[in-house]
Amino acid sequence: MSGGWRGIVAQGAPRIKEALGTRAGGPYAGGMEGEMDRRNDEGSAALMAGSFLRLVGRALAAEVNAKALYEAGFCLLAHDGAADPRFIYANRAAQTCFGYSWDEFIGLPSRLSAEAPERAERDRLLAAVREHGFIADYRGVRVRKNGERFWIEQAVVWELRDAAGVRRGQAAVFAPPATP
Repeated sequence: MSGGWRGIVAQGAPRIKEALGTRAGGPYAGGMEGEMDRRNDEGSAALMAGSFLRLVGRALAAEVNAKALYEAGFCLLAHDGAADPRFIYANRAAQTCFGYSWDEFIGLPSRLSAEAPERAERDRLLAAVREHGFIADYRGVRVRKNGERFWIEQAVVWELRDAAGVRRGQAAVFAPPATP
């Protein structure tokens, strides 16, 4: 996708709405499905993009399909709706940003993306997202697999809700931080 995070536009919305019309159950039903590989799952792509469109009011990306979202230049993460949520999706840019492979990322408790002192702030953010549907322009400290801290900025965090309005988790999108 050209333009990266800044290039998010409202193209592709009709395809998103069309795909969501037949996916009321959605791939996130019941939380973690360990054997499902969401990198290539069009239902997962439709859930993330469709809930973003409905809640935020614009398209997640110019091209919305599993391959395009996985290979996008922006970081895209999702966790399930459990009490202690676990990551269920991380595109290639997010994997690079956090230093985890797909296999390491999926199933990792999402609280571990922030250091212990930052977790209370992260919990407040997630509660606000649950209450309001999404938060735009979020800024916060996160931690890589190697322990290095970094800032995410201008992040959008939103509820993953299927076409029927059932909560499936939460997702975030942000530009990869500049590398030193």
